[in-house]
Amino acid sequence: MAEQLELREAVRERYASAARNSLQLADGGCCSTSCCGDGSSDPVGTGLYDEGDTPSAGALAASLGCGNPTALIELRPGQDVLDLGSGGGLDVLLSARRIAPDGMAFGLDMTDEMLDLAERNRAEAGINNVTFIKGTIEDIPLPEASVDVVISNCVINLSTDKDAVLREAFRVLRPGGKFAVSDIVLLRPLAREWVSLVGLWTGCIAGALVDADYLTKLESAGFTDPGIQVTRTYTRDDLTEMARTLPPGSLPDGTRPEEAVASLDGAFASAFIRAQKLARP
Repeated sequence: MAEQLELREAVRERYASAARNSLQLADGGCCSTSCCGDGSSDPVGTGLYDEGDTPSAGALAASLGCGNPTALIELRPGQDVLDLGSGGGLDVLLSARRIAPDGMAFGLDMTDEMLDLAERNRAEAGINNVTFIKGTIEDIPLPEASVDVVISNCVINLSTDKDAVLREAFRVLRPGGKFAVSDIVLLRPLAREWVSLVGLWTGCIAGALVDADYLTKLESAGFTDPGIQVTRTYTRDDLTEMARTLPPGSLPDGTRPEEAVASLDGAFASAFIRAQKLARP
């Protein structure tokens, strides 16, 4: 339990810091590229959205995802959508436009700074059929059978209790509802020393599930027809770039970044994960 709390707080602080940086930039503040980079060097999060289609420049700039879950599923007017770990709100705002005027898009996040940033981006976009709520993805503060679609963008891999996340996603979906997320998956198990790294966990690698285990957990939660579509595998160059961003002390004693790259080469990928909740007879 102590280790789970430590990891959750590490994740919270990483994303709170990212939100503070985004808010500072939006206010015209000055900060260094070391803490407020534009994300252009991030091989996981680049080139995922059409800038001309995004409702908020601030939300696009703050996006820390590994895919575009709104491209996974056809959203229709009148549907209710929940985004797990909504961050700066980009996927919530994109969803809200598609389900308007009668549908509601919910964004769930555990970080106050991200919720503040998301609300600011919502106001910038002028979109009103949105509700941002504070909570964890392991204990969703919504009633049973309250949404039609659950989306998420590179967040479930960060949870230390993925079974709880998937059970909760299943619970809040209405019969016939869809689960459509972007996430990082492992293509083979990681060695123990890499799994335990907080720096890698908060960076979306070591917390990821092996693809086959993801499917098994979805079925155990009650979902049917689970599937995984790998959208991008990461090259040695990508991993080298990631290694440069790890916090000091992240690697095991005596381990060089190039050794980490060699150990993780071919181990993980971005993927679309889909499943559904059966409609009642």
